[in-house]
Amino acid sequence: MAATLTEFAANPRWLGGTPAFSLVLHTWKQDLGRHVHVHALVAGGALAPSGEWRSSKRGFLFPVKALSKVFRGKFVAALKAAREKRTSAGATALDAASGVLLLARLHAHEWVVYAKQPLGGPAQVLEYLGRYTHRVAISNERIIAVDDHEVRFRVRDSAQGNKKRTLALPAATFIDRFLLHVLPGGFKRIRHYGLLGPAAKATKLAQARAALSVPAPDSVVVESLAAFMRRIDRIAWARCPHCGEGTFVPTAGIAPTPAPGPLSRGPP
Repeated sequence: MAATLTEFAANPRWLGGTPAFSLVLHTWKQDLGRHVHVHALVAGGALAPSGEWRSSKRGFLFPVKALSKVFRGKFVAALKAAREKRTSAGATALDAASGVLLLARLHAHEWVVYAKQPLGGPAQVLEYLGRYTHRVAISNERIIAVDDHEVRFRVRDSAQGNKKRTLALPAATFIDRFLLHVLPGGFKRIRHYGLLGPAAKATKLAQARAALSVPAPDSVVVESLAAFMRRIDRIAWARCPHCGEGTFVPTAGIAPTPAPGPLSRGPP
């Protein structure tokens, strides 16, 4: 997705410059099933090589159908290269044949790219996206009951107008679904690209502010983590699960329980 957005932004037909965007990986549905997709927060313009800021003049940033086809092509090409490397390393003929069928199905299937102009300003967009960046697959407040056999939790049923209902899953199934959304080592849920890329972010953003005649942000205004979580998560992370109104207040740290026996440390 990053390569696709960068390529479209660099094309003079659309913007002809370096974009600024962030990608946030989201993998779950309300019932903890796997639903892998990426949220992209993209600036409505790009920084041209000449130093000017170029905004879209067509009423939209990029055509979504073209984005879908190019993204599909890049993804399938990368997947094909990875499978060819695996085949050369000793994969079976059956595995290679299944890979050919998979690539054919991916090419035939329509890929979904959805884009829209934000309803509010930058603050509302960042607040909305922040709810995805600092949450796990399910929050504590959605879990109603846990026993030795099953876990019951609240879900929104999109097929019924987002009505809330209770879903009960066997304990092992619940754990299995939850672990689907634990990212492997090396994976990052959030990545920044273009002007927001860490390599030259300070320089590039300064150039973009100059082109837009926007002052630099006040470095003194720093929000604490607790304040940020209260703002974007509506204090759900600290809400009392019994009364639903009060919030937990930290009073003291709990020291770890030492291991029994002469050794106080765990095994190597």
